[in-house]
Amino acid sequence: MIPSQMLKGIIEGCILKVISRRETYGYEISEELKEYGFSGISEGTIYPLLLRLEKNGLVLTEYKNSPVGPKRKYYTISPEGLEFIAQFCGNWKELSDAVNEVLKEGKEHGQENERAEQAE
Repeated sequence: MIPSQMLKGIIEGCILKVISRRETYGYEISEELKEYGFSGISEGTIYPLLLRLEKNGLVLTEYKNSPVGPKRKYYTISPEGLEFIAQFCGNWKELSDAVNEVLKEGKEHGQENERAEQAE
């Protein structure tokens, strides 16, 4: 399970990306995230984020009849949401590249530091 502190800020971008693919609703978003490996994220986490995304104008909503039960709130991406995703993807690539560089074993920079320490 991914620690919640690591998920902060990342999950919003992932939810928006899911919504950008097609009109969808909360439970469906939750299930799709689970398929991608976000198994520890509950609907209780997703719905407040969806509300915040709506308030910030990143998603548009519409209530529609459900084949079972009450009406569902469906989400679609807004133009501002698409801009957010583009920025998120760029930021994620930069962060991911930096973290991957740090985590590489045997990177020359680290080896130089070890050699310098051994020489002292």
